[in-house]
Amino acid sequence: MVGLNPAYTYTKDSVYYYGRSVPKDIKGHYTKDKIVICLRTKSSHKASIASTSISAKLEAYWLTLRISSMDIPAAHLLTKSHDGYSNTPTVTASKDLYLRLKGKDRSKTFYTSAERNTRYLIECLGDRPINEYTSSDAGLFRDWMLDKSLSSSSIRRILTTVKAIISLAISEHGLEFKNPFSSVYVHDTSTDAAKRHPISTANLIDVQVQCKAEDDDIRWLMGLISDTGMRLSEAVGLLVEDFHLNGETPYVRIHPHLWRSLKTLSSTRSVPLVGASLWAATRIVTTAKTSFCFERYCNRNACNSNSASAALLLAQTWRRAYVSYSKPTR
Repeated sequence: MVGLNPAYTYTKDSVYYYGRSVPKDIKGHYTKDKIVICLRTKSSHKASIASTSISAKLEAYWLTLRISSMDIPAAHLLTKSHDGYSNTPTVTASKDLYLRLKGKDRSKTFYTSAERNTRYLIECLGDRPINEYTSSDAGLFRDWMLDKSLSSSSIRRILTTVKAIISLAISEHGLEFKNPFSSVYVHDTSTDAAKRHPISTANLIDVQVQCKAEDDDIRWLMGLISDTGMRLSEAVGLLVEDFHLNGETPYVRIHPHLWRSLKTLSSTRSVPLVGASLWAATRIVTTAKTSFCFERYCNRNACNSNSASAALLLAQTWRRAYVSYSKPTR
């Protein structure tokens, strides 16, 4: 019954969820209007404890955000340091600044990556003012990630994000110290050092033959990529009108869309369609029911290439051809 659940909670299939709307004055720091957290319990008592704890943390965090937006001398981004108070931002405040300034028109993945990578840093070293991190701390963070069995390539990506967040905060706040994450050495791990073989022509042809035999949208996606070399997200985010099949040389125009940006400015290009990619493009255009080529993975709000990737990995054609081979180098 309504009113019996602990504050800010509701149940779904008897499991408690925490749900709370983001206050209007700090919505700019969030990508969604509501916070929803599964409490992973069916106990009202445990849900009440979790709700109280989450609410307290949210209120404290929201207070920090409100203070950080105030134009008050000596109060802007006020943080507690080992020696007292400092006007140097914490890594959380730096991350929020980074997303606010650089997150405009960026994909959901951009936000997710920044949130996740700063969470790793805080979990390892704590949420300190950024001038309190040292190069030794950066090394400890690297070792912490190695202990979690992350590959060297993943560690480099995480460190690149952390470095960018802190560098922007240093610049924007006129601070004068070296970014401690600017030159962290990361040795290639044994898993990264394993040889990655290119896909053989025979296996590629086998994939294309099986794609034509199955003849569904996930195989059209695979066929389209196989003879063009385009990135998965580029293909998933295409519109039917991006294909030009009636000219002397059929091609697909790859350019930014509101729901899917491109990795680099130079990624805008026209790609000729031949072989399996031409077959796939023709099937896509002739069967499309909407303007989106892959509507179950893409709409005007988002392009979910991760789901498409998972579907490809589950497809029998992918498993058979790629079981002993790595993904092709882009």
